[in-house]
Amino acid sequence: MNAFSPTDLTDNEDHRAIREGVRAVVSRFDDEYWLERDEDGKFPFEFHRAMAEAGWLGITMPVEYGGAGLGVTEAAIMMHEVASHGGGMAATSAVHINLFGPHPIVVHGTDAQKSRWVPRLISGEDQVCFGFTEPDAGLNTTRIKTFAQKVEGGYIVHGQKVWTSTAQVANKIMLLTRTTRYEDAKRPTDGITIFYTDLDRAKIEVRKIPKMGRKAVDSNAIFIDGLFIPDEDRIGEEGKGFSYILHSLNPERVLIAVEAIGIGQDALRRAAKYAQERVVFDRPIGQNQGIQHPLAERWMYLESAWLMAMRAAQLYDAGKPCGAEANSAKFLGARAGYDSCLQAVLTHGGFGYAKEYHVERLLREVTVTRIAPITEQLILSFIAEKVLDLPKSY
Repeated sequence: MNAFSPTDLTDNEDHRAIREGVRAVVSRFDDEYWLERDEDGKFPFEFHRAMAEAGWLGITMPVEYGGAGLGVTEAAIMMHEVASHGGGMAATSAVHINLFGPHPIVVHGTDAQKSRWVPRLISGEDQVCFGFTEPDAGLNTTRIKTFAQKVEGGYIVHGQKVWTSTAQVANKIMLLTRTTRYEDAKRPTDGITIFYTDLDRAKIEVRKIPKMGRKAVDSNAIFIDGLFIPDEDRIGEEGKGFSYILHSLNPERVLIAVEAIGIGQDALRRAAKYAQERVVFDRPIGQNQGIQHPLAERWMYLESAWLMAMRAAQLYDAGKPCGAEANSAKFLGARAGYDSCLQAVLTHGGFGYAKEYHVERLLREVTVTRIAPITEQLILSFIAEKVLDLPKSY
């Protein structure tokens, strides 16, 4: 039994092949590579290219456009493996945006749009950023203000987005806008329209946000001033965009969960190894229950979170409701991953604070999973309302 790889409930040969194939790519990028990206902040182009060349960017994309056509379960196995080899969220964020971020294209795009866009995403020729979140709206998506005014042949867009990942290197943007103002819409969720278009830097100013971790995958504030988007770059019907993004929310939560779990297991492996090797008072520190017990507890929570994530993935792939399970997986996975990384730092003592052992970097990398794409507090409110039938609190 490998204590640092989660239980494979299916014992599926295809799933083992995914793990082995992904591992063959990610193992070429060692701790020093990711430490350098953490220090210089350069996007991991070499890693992104290697994943694209091996075909992994298309794991969930339709077969007819060059993808593998697999489900959330397989995507989760892939992303867990990506997260488990030292790259943290810098590694995962460089590729997971391809898996379900473009889902509105696959579900609601025309055949012409899919033929034009999907193969280039799979090959890595196009990199896309997502302009969804706004400074004054946060998770209250219905309150976005970025507005797309209808004109002949398309739309003119003005507005602002924040926490737009990879906008420094992307050439495409998936953009959520209002085409009917909030106060004029019949329902708060009406009047929201989604586009996939060129990131025109003459009309979009991109400002990088310095941040705690995941330095190699940039986050940005973007300012849109008079961007023209042609009609053929609108996804689906005008005003129906809110419902389109809902399809990708549960898969996103599952992927974030397994990524946090993978990072936590990576940190736990490093901590256990250090505890075996570090000798103080003539005995390895791992012989002391004060060191053993917290690490053993972290393993149990990581394993439990993995089981919930796999449950959510399997429900989604079966076409069954999985909101409670996907949100719970994200909560449990992020918490277990964070706690494991923190315990790894503490197990290393003073050396846990040193970059040489990489655990401080993993702690910084995993922290974002507790915050994004949805906070722990909103998940708890969701479970209270939707599962326990308690009154809505917000």
